[in-house]
Amino acid sequence: MKKLLLLLLIIGGAAAAFLYDYAVKQPFAIEENTLFLINKGDSLNKIAQALQNNKLIQNKYLFILYAKINRLYPQIKAGEYMFDGDISIEQTAQKLASGKVYLRKITFPEGLTSAEVAELLQNDEFLYKENFETPAEGSILPETYTFSRSDSPKKIIAQAQKAMQDVLDQAWNERDKNLPLQSKYELLILASIVEKETGIGMERAQVASVFENRLRLGMLLQTDPTVIYAVTGGKEELNRSLTRKDLTIDSPYNTYKYAGLPPAPICNPGKEAIFAAAHPAETNYLYFVASGSGGHNFATTLSEHNENVRKWRELKK
Repeated sequence: MKKLLLLLLIIGGAAAAFLYDYAVKQPFAIEENTLFLINKGDSLNKIAQALQNNKLIQNKYLFILYAKINRLYPQIKAGEYMFDGDISIEQTAQKLASGKVYLRKITFPEGLTSAEVAELLQNDEFLYKENFETPAEGSILPETYTFSRSDSPKKIIAQAQKAMQDVLDQAWNERDKNLPLQSKYELLILASIVEKETGIGMERAQVASVFENRLRLGMLLQTDPTVIYAVTGGKEELNRSLTRKDLTIDSPYNTYKYAGLPPAPICNPGKEAIFAAAHPAETNYLYFVASGSGGHNFATTLSEHNENVRKWRELKK
């Protein structure tokens, strides 16, 4: 009789183990892509209940049992997780313990000032809300960066600053050797001017050549974006045309009044502008003006430039 009972217990145990194994490995059909959030401090019961409420598992008790048997609860990481297909309880528990959270994206377009970058970070609803200093002008590499929910803006700033430093180091090390620039910081300043002057990739090296030719000759750079920066401090759009009075403002950023480069970048330039400043086109250009068709007309003499200006004004009528 005892042997029979033992046999029945063994058979029953084996059957239960089989059913348990089948149940935790059986894929569960998820009706739609779902982002699931685990907050810091959430208990295993709370996580299981939320999974069931969101129709990501069928049986919360089975999930709790699996997590406890496999000692996964201490490994479950807070964050967002994307569920986008059929998944079993076993796979769900392993997913949450893996820490492979859903990554969001934030993009800093070329030419933003650091104040504008800070505003993007402050307004992102998925980043941790904290006070942080506006990064130094020109220190952020325009790029798309990934982050997990509740990451710190400071973390993204540090990542973007390292990326800028890496690009700037490469550009400076590979630069043309006859540049009228004394440091990679001056390269960054010039690149920021190039970035603001043109958004056309094939023009950037030509624009860079104009300013570098002027630097060699000791000419005033006379570039409007630096004056705009002097007026706004990089904190807002000017939203109007520059006036004659603006061109007389007493600021080291006023390149109509002060020779050489301004004291600091006027925006955060992208890779193309940085490498254009490091490898300017070989030209004798000293002037350029809008062509009226999205690009610019370049000139080597003032008389040629004045003619280009006349044509541009005719197009504006």
